[in-house]
Amino acid sequence: MLFAVTCLDKPGHTDVRAGNRAAHLDFLKANAAAVKLAGPFTSDDGSAMIGSLLVIEAPDRAALDALLAADPYATAGLFETVEIRPWRWVIGNPG
Repeated sequence: MLFAVTCLDKPGHTDVRAGNRAAHLDFLKANAAAVKLAGPFTSDDGSAMIGSLLVIEAPDRAALDALLAADPYATAGLFETVEIRPWRWVIGNPG
């Protein structure tokens, strides 16, 4: 099952994002089989990263929650909000 995960950073936490970015990217690479796509949201002018969008494949919500809880951004307390929705890929599937 696919899940769309949208995360918005806490205001004033650019240093938390920057300090954990390398570990976050390593985490995504280590879980590449489950992470179907991922990337940051940016400010309107593109100068700052302000959140994340991920599409993750997991057998169920509990497995997804366990994976997300291990993300270095999550453990560092970066996100103000996290929204999760089951999602169906229709167009643009890179398979």
